[in-house]
Amino acid sequence: MDTPEYMLAQTCASWGLPLDAGQLAQFAAYARDLRTWNERVNLTAISEPVEIYRRHFLDSLSLARFWGDDPGSLVDIGSGAGFPGLPLKILRPALRLTLVESVGKKADFLRYMVGELGFNGVRVVAARAEDVGRDRAERAAHDLVTARAVAEMRILVEYCLPLLQVGGRMLAAKGAAAHDEVAAAARAIALLGGDLAGVESVDIPGLDAHAVVIIDKVRPTGPRYPRAPGVASRKPL
Repeated sequence: MDTPEYMLAQTCASWGLPLDAGQLAQFAAYARDLRTWNERVNLTAISEPVEIYRRHFLDSLSLARFWGDDPGSLVDIGSGAGFPGLPLKILRPALRLTLVESVGKKADFLRYMVGELGFNGVRVVAARAEDVGRDRAERAAHDLVTARAVAEMRILVEYCLPLLQVGGRMLAAKGAAAHDEVAAAARAIALLGGDLAGVESVDIPGLDAHAVVIIDKVRPTGPRYPRAPGVASRKPL
């Protein structure tokens, strides 16, 4: 009988992202602790093991197919229960990872999980994405920025693109409406220094159509952006 672990291993192998026994054990520990914490902290509506593997782990790992050369520094915006950042760290242990999560209880879970998984080179930043984007230490400092289930593209690019150095890449996991969102965000992408590199479909066993939006940072983001917390969601570019 196929298990969630087998589905994860086989799908990742088919993507050219093989996982070893140690990595599969880390994913098993992550799924177990996510379910335990979810009983007292609202981390996710998805609690069945097979769905955790499918909708959280595989959806997160699919981004690695499109990041080109392995990035040195990744910042994950609105990380929530750690997706996609922590699965990508399991996949590439040398990754320098920053998890940005403004909700305190979720940030606590992230810190716990980082310790349980034995990670080095991971920071949890409990702050709004807009505040992080205006921090001189974070702005234009990262090779890759990821986001999943955070906001529509017009808003999301304002959270993400200021954090990238020129030559960096933004990867956003999206659903069936990805192409419509990207079309609506064309002005915002250009204004913030981005260039759309593609919208790639992703086939995950048992799920409807998923896509990864790929945006390359080709020019510096102007000092006006990101705007103050909450402005992007009220007045999208």
